[in-house]
Amino acid sequence: MTQMLITYLVILVYLIMASCFFNQWLVFFLADEDMDSQQRFYSTIALVIATILWPIIVPFAYLELLKFQKKHKDIIDLLINVPKGGSYDE
Repeated sequence: MTQMLITYLVILVYLIMASCFFNQWLVFFLADEDMDSQQRFYSTIALVIATILWPIIVPFAYLELLKFQKKHKDIIDLLINVPKGGSYDE
């Protein structure tokens, strides 16, 4: 009984997370208005595959994000620490 409950819980979490990822990725997908019909077709296929395989895709995407952050750390820190308005003359 406990094993069946755990299985249902895992399936439920998987489906909830897949839904969340699909919704967020769909927003990014629809925001790009520069794609032609062939690019939209391939992007739709990639969206569906990424949603189904999110337990594999998300960690790899996070690793790519970390690699990008390490590579551009100086520029990112500079952009984060830019003063928010005001004059540079004192």
